[in-house]
Amino acid sequence: MTLTRRSLVAAGLAAPALLTLGRGARAATILKLSHQFPGGTIEEGDFRDRMCRKFALALKERSKGALEVQVYPGSSLMKTNAQFSALRKGALDMSLYPLPYAGGEVPETNIGLMPALVTSYAQAMAWKSAPVGRKLTEILLSKNIVLVSWVWQAGGVASRERPLVRPEDARGLKVRGGSREMDLMMKAAGAATLSLPSNESYAAMQTGACDAVITSSTSLISFRLEELSKSLTSGRGRSYWFMLEPIMMSKPLFDGLPKDQRDLIMAVGAELEGFGQDGAKADDTRVEQIFAKAGAKVETLDEATLGKWRDIARESAWKDYAAKSSSCAEMLKLAEAVA
Repeated sequence: MTLTRRSLVAAGLAAPALLTLGRGARAATILKLSHQFPGGTIEEGDFRDRMCRKFALALKERSKGALEVQVYPGSSLMKTNAQFSALRKGALDMSLYPLPYAGGEVPETNIGLMPALVTSYAQAMAWKSAPVGRKLTEILLSKNIVLVSWVWQAGGVASRERPLVRPEDARGLKVRGGSREMDLMMKAAGAATLSLPSNESYAAMQTGACDAVITSSTSLISFRLEELSKSLTSGRGRSYWFMLEPIMMSKPLFDGLPKDQRDLIMAVGAELEGFGQDGAKADDTRVEQIFAKAGAKVETLDEATLGKWRDIARESAWKDYAAKSSSCAEMLKLAEAVA
């Protein structure tokens, strides 16, 4: 059944608000954009929040007020893990969301944090126009999700005590990996794992439930993990942890907009991808400075160590993912083709 605005409202779902501008004028559409990261301003703070605010400002200006976006940081509108399902149902308009969090509903999305599959920003951004990106976009569309803006982030490891650099360092540690596949690699290396959103990492480290957190450089900064860490393994230069955290939109709501507004949303999303990648790369350097200033030992991965992690990932996470379905197997094959 087609989801109309009337049926969404009747069902208690969050359809975009309409503001009447006056007789003969098109009503303004207000879209709600949720994310789990700390809020700031358009000039200061977590670059993911800033990217959302820049997106909102550009849409308002270029649509001459016909499109407005309200940004809700810190999961203030909706809990983190509920956002993907809400997008699919039309209960949430937009989200900047770590795509692998959706792996329980759509297993193919775990390709967005497959350990040691993507190891550089150039490789990550090549996905969008490659067959793997086209297939991922098609899968998301079939699940009622429009991929508006591609954002990739490298990640590192914050450890409460001893460093986690080489596979042998993982033995006996309780590690937050960020996806099922990342956890499989860590388990294969001898770690115990726990699954939680990155915005719950500080509490997990503070209580001792977690010894090491692997997450994006930006989240390592925004969630102040340097306060609890004696060691950082940086993702600068090379990393086995690259996550796709795109801006996405509910397809039923997207389809209900006029074509010029749909085109504008996609254009602004594409234009902001450069800002997103610049922000992620800058934080790969900044996180080292912040942790070093706090007294943590900072290390990076060399190519040989990255190769060891890749070998473990290939035999654990990659193999498990490909066995899920023919669709997952095809996704992995297409991703491996992107050098």
